[in-house]
Amino acid sequence: MGTRKVDRGGEKSARQALSYSSNNTGLKGIDPMSSIAIVGRGRLGRALFAALTKTGATVRGPLGRGESTKRADVVLLCVPEPELAAASAAVRPGPLVGHCSASASLDLLAPHERFVAHPLMTVTMAGARFTGAVCAIDGSSPRALSAARELAQALGMRPIHVPPEHRALYHAAASMASNFLVTLEAAAERLGAACGVDRAGLAPLVRAAADNWATLGSAAALSGPIARGDHLTASRQRAAVAGAAPDLLPMWDALAGATEVLAAHSRGS
Repeated sequence: MGTRKVDRGGEKSARQALSYSSNNTGLKGIDPMSSIAIVGRGRLGRALFAALTKTGATVRGPLGRGESTKRADVVLLCVPEPELAAASAAVRPGPLVGHCSASASLDLLAPHERFVAHPLMTVTMAGARFTGAVCAIDGSSPRALSAARELAQALGMRPIHVPPEHRALYHAAASMASNFLVTLEAAAERLGAACGVDRAGLAPLVRAAADNWATLGSAAALSGPIARGDHLTASRQRAAVAGAAPDLLPMWDALAGATEVLAAHSRGS
């Protein structure tokens, strides 16, 4: 497949070029004859197996937990966090061992030379397209960190080194950006349903808001009554929520307060 060069923050050295073998023998940046074993048959394990196979790397799997990883140079564990230590203990000494958890400690994979590569994205039953996503990486050694970086780049992701002391905060940011957003939209869906607006009717608004935030930033993307300083309209909205779904008022009030702060910051910037 030739040589594919990836820009890492403007550094263009040959050492940072990512190469693939031309005879399907794996990622040269890890080892010219490397092979990768993926353990875990869930959504992420299947998606990574399919995507890495397309790069020309030699990939085995997805393997069930406890299946042999003999002859693998890199073992990637795609199992639930509580099972990482046991899955790691089942791997023979020698290969690099990695996991894909957002915040799990690398110590769970000790004593192996180890790394983490967490794709900052959602993987569905239909699979995943990793290209363009951030991948949070770390490693117990320079070689392990390099392996995590090159695996991410092989999949078209943008690797970012997140050290151990920041991984819980990184995971919290990810949860707020995705999990909590779904919770918020579920609340909006309830309110919409009470007045005849379904999820499909709200979806274009959600997409536009997310696109504007991604393009413009939060201050410039903010719109609505609170952003305009229209407190009368905001009060009517709150009263309507109290009548239709009073259990949503704590969420509404928390979000309205946070929006006031953001709006004030936007007006002052």
